[in-house]
Amino acid sequence: MSDDQHDEKQTRDDFADAVNMTASELKEWLDTDESKEVGQKSDGGGESTGHESGRHIVRILEKKQGDYTDDDYAHMRKVVGYVARHSKQEPKGDSHDSRWRYSLMNWGHDPEK
Repeated sequence: MSDDQHDEKQTRDDFADAVNMTASELKEWLDTDESKEVGQKSDGGGESTGHESGRHIVRILEKKQGDYTDDDYAHMRKVVGYVARHSKQEPKGDSHDSRWRYSLMNWGHDPEK
């Protein structure tokens, strides 16, 4: 296995560990008001970075592995990093209806799973 193939396999494995929602679960979540209300919006408002990320994750989850692009692999690495960093910031108390959980779910990770 070449270094590139190894890196891609590691990226896919890390992504599979970070993203614990299915494409259909994530699509359904992204349609909710809660999903649309959290996250950092671009200067003009509109869609948050996390919500846009969630849509890209759905596209990745719906693809065959052989169809992944360099952009998909870059996004997978971004998702893995975000989920790892954000997971460490869990608020005290019940986080079920928290912006923290909702933000992670936009990135394909439900901390309650």
